Amino acid sequence: MSTPNPRRQLRPTDVKRLNRTWRRNTQGRLALIVESVTGPFNVGSIFRTAAAFGVDTIWLAGNATPPTNPKAQKTALGTDRLVEWHEPVPVSEAVRAAKEDGFTVVAVELTGDAVPLPEAKLGGDVCLVLGSEDHGCSPASLEAADGVVYIPQVGRVGSFNVAVAAAIVIAEVRRQEWVSMGSS
Repeated sequence: MSTPNPRRQLRPTDVKRLNRTWRRNTQGRLALIVESVTGPFNVGSIFRTAAAFGVDTIWLAGNATPPTNPKAQKTALGTDRLVEWHEPVPVSEAVRAAKEDGFTVVAVELTGDAVPLPEAKLGGDVCLVLGSEDHGCSPASLEAADGVVYIPQVGRVGSFNVAVAAAIVIAEVRRQEWVSMGSS
């Protein structure tokens, strides 16, 4: 009797079963503050990643483009329906709302006191602040955040696209949670 090829792509039912197993091993709440990210494709991509990793809430801040923008919808593929989100407010209000909801607020930015992502302790309920494509996190968001992390880079490029940075940091938050629970 031959065994099925373990490297075949999973069927949709098998994918749902696999994702359900990971969902059961995910307890920490995760949120985002998307500050002045204006590129609709970036916003759509951030929402799609957020939905895939079980982000609870997204606060839009500053002049962030909402996911209802037709170009954002093209990338988000309807995932804005799967994540609670709030219309843009000043970033200080978004940070205050996140803290009042019990989140530790961590900005993703290159600052003198930023902790490298692999060394950051991102347990518990975490809200990540992602800044604009051109200027990153504002001084107000950096001042209000509980901490700052950065993504180490060894190439000759100075920064990541904001949607890519969001995916990297969101994945790391979940990875740390799953490792701490023995689910790696």
